[in-house]
Amino acid sequence: MLFKNVYLRSFRLFLFPLAILYGGIIRLRNYLYDKELIGSISFNIPIIGVGNLSIGGTGKTPMVDYLATILKDRYSIATLSRGYKRRTSGYLLANPSSTSIEIGDEPMQFHMAHPEIAVAVGEKRIEAVPQLLYDRPDTKVIILDDAFQHREIKSGLDILLTDYSNLYTRDFFLPTGDLRDQKGNASKAHILVVTKCPPDLTQEDRFRIMKELKPAAHQKIFFTSIQYDTPYHIVTKEKRKLSKQEEVLLICGIANPEPLTEYIHEVTKTYDALFYSDHHIFSIDDLNDMQQRFEFISAEDKIYLTTEKDAVRLIKFQDRLNQLPFYVLPISIFFLFDQTEEFNQLIVDYPIEFYKTQAAEQLPAN
Repeated sequence: MLFKNVYLRSFRLFLFPLAILYGGIIRLRNYLYDKELIGSISFNIPIIGVGNLSIGGTGKTPMVDYLATILKDRYSIATLSRGYKRRTSGYLLANPSSTSIEIGDEPMQFHMAHPEIAVAVGEKRIEAVPQLLYDRPDTKVIILDDAFQHREIKSGLDILLTDYSNLYTRDFFLPTGDLRDQKGNASKAHILVVTKCPPDLTQEDRFRIMKELKPAAHQKIFFTSIQYDTPYHIVTKEKRKLSKQEEVLLICGIANPEPLTEYIHEVTKTYDALFYSDHHIFSIDDLNDMQQRFEFISAEDKIYLTTEKDAVRLIKFQDRLNQLPFYVLPISIFFLFDQTEEFNQLIVDYPIEFYKTQAAEQLPAN
């Protein structure tokens, strides 16, 4: 693994000229938007954008899930995603028969976790928003997933995420680094969230990071950590706690599995793992490989364990999985430094202020 990481870093450094070229294109694009030579559209509805400056692994899905949870009891809300790596195209609104193949992993997660809200996908979001509002005219708030670089639409509240272990301030443009946007664009965000922090992050580390990120006067900065909850069976939903007496076969196809593997190592006796590429579409051969690897584990107390993101791509094999000890590990976020109430209030207040302003602008002039 060490050799692989060293090789990968060396290869990415070799691609530095391409990173310079890519960075130049991104800077030109942003310049055209900043000078309004390319237009952006605002919609007559509160839109919350969630995104990052890098590729994957910053925790957008748990954040969108968190936002949906705190807003759905107050407003009729919808989520709109691109539907990355789905095998369909164009606008789609999730329905009871939708699959991850049709709408993508993350939207399928939202749909399964929040069946009462509208979950839509569309590559061209500037076209998808009007269609979504046509299909669900009662919608009062839209959450745009992975929207920070998509400047065709102006979000009223932008939330920018950055991974504690790979802050955007320490990164570089693709393909040498992981940045897909320039660092200076962080100033567009209203809220900065440092994700995947150690639960015991100190105040000293907090202030060090704040000094490094240099939030503007209009920006609030928050710190979150990952919380793993009780696993549940992928088909029956029966819950089962992890213990130091059992062995685990981890099935994992996510961008950054390191926090997950560290947690599994801490709470179980030992584990084996089958790693797949991010958004991997599981085949029947993959399932056979899993069962074969599982049989090699000699312990009697053993289970399969996967992520919620992977589970939406595995559930198509539910007839076979129903017979196996195949469990899903839920993930959620929590705020450090007693910031939960402050963050929640910002999110809840935004639609209220939006509609107040809208009502005031519609009042006839004296």
